[in-house]
Amino acid sequence: MTLQEALNTIEPLDEAAMEYTRHRWNTLGKPLHSLGRLETMVTDFAGIYRDKNPRLAKKAVIVMAADNGVVEEGVTQTGQEVTKIVTENMTKHNATICILSEMSGADVFPVDIGIVTDCDNPGVRNEKIRYGTANMLHEPAMTRQEAIRAIETGIRLVGELKEKGYNILATGEMGIGNTTSSSAICSVLLDQPVEKVTGKGAGLSSEGLLHKIDVIKESIANNKVDPEDPLDVLSKVGGLDIAGMCGCFIGGAVHHVPVFADGFISCVAALVAMRIAPACAPYIFPSHCSNEPAGKMVLDGIGKQPYILADMCLGEGTGAVIGFTIADYAFKAYWELPSFEDTKFGTYEELN
Repeated sequence: MTLQEALNTIEPLDEAAMEYTRHRWNTLGKPLHSLGRLETMVTDFAGIYRDKNPRLAKKAVIVMAADNGVVEEGVTQTGQEVTKIVTENMTKHNATICILSEMSGADVFPVDIGIVTDCDNPGVRNEKIRYGTANMLHEPAMTRQEAIRAIETGIRLVGELKEKGYNILATGEMGIGNTTSSSAICSVLLDQPVEKVTGKGAGLSSEGLLHKIDVIKESIANNKVDPEDPLDVLSKVGGLDIAGMCGCFIGGAVHHVPVFADGFISCVAALVAMRIAPACAPYIFPSHCSNEPAGKMVLDGIGKQPYILADMCLGEGTGAVIGFTIADYAFKAYWELPSFEDTKFGTYEELN
């Protein structure tokens, strides 16, 4: 499926299924609306599934792994070799995302969409678009067509998982240097100063942060990025992991699967997805507010409120997978709470 074909297939949520679910919540033995956004989540999932009796099935985390050529400019504390090491650790249950995913019974699917070296581990899915992006300080990170191919990869992977019985997904990423590309995208698309949206990432010094800010500013200027064209922004100062996650968000809307966003980088991907395909917005669920400087800013930019405030900024999908547990709680209440009739203590009514 091409990107354009995908955009043409996105439908609004099924209002009839949502109305039925809202009504059923109001028959359950508790004060009306007292479970707040847990009630809204189940209702939204019903609209996504187009099913008046929504149920959670298998859960998956898609981790897009890619390297960023801008690392050459010394904007990170570690080298690109870490991307491959951590991605392969996900196949050995040695990565944080794998350990946390056990709590909700989610499967983790690491994807090589642009690691700078070959990744021969059979547990890592090979969807490599290119061997890392170019150094965006000196040239576009990738071509426009490469960005589109990465987005289409994400859309396709969501469809494949849907066919295998997965109906709730989380997005994750692994890529040394990706806070640099994310900050660049965020600055352009939200029209914010680079200083305001850029943090130290995984451990830069204060001096290193100033250098990182300068590199981002120069990259945006050198590439003459067009803020009105999200694909132009993504291809010139973005990353393949961001593009792949962008595809996952659009794919969720295409294939009727809710997708949890993770932290700053994942939410930047959601921002790009919503600029390309505004209709995908109701299919995206924000798990937490990243502790990165622009964590809240990018959530505000996509019009989403987080479910969790825990000062997390690890990445890999570690916040998004906690969203699965929140969904488990919401559906547990929806399907197991007795009705007012069963409890025999009367009903609550909507009052003006």
